[in-house]
Amino acid sequence: MELECRFFATYREAVGRKELDWSADDDARVGDVLAALEAEYEGLEGRLIADGEIRPQLSVLRNGRDVAHQSGAATTLEEGDTLSVFPPVAGG
Repeated sequence: MELECRFFATYREAVGRKELDWSADDDARVGDVLAALEAEYEGLEGRLIADGEIRPQLSVLRNGRDVAHQSGAATTLEEGDTLSVFPPVAGG
């Protein structure tokens, strides 16, 4: 299936662009795509997934909805979905 991946802040720098088209297996889940992105882009290595789960404080949206409120890394994907990846934000 084809997905659109969007990256923000330091993740955009690691990938070298704001958006990219990504091909994934038809049964891929969010965690599978994030792990594949870590393997593809050296600057993302170890920054998205830990022990099969999305790293704490990381925001990952599927079509504008936070996957933390769905099934996290096990959230299913469909053709044409958009994954947006935001780094942790601190400050006040």
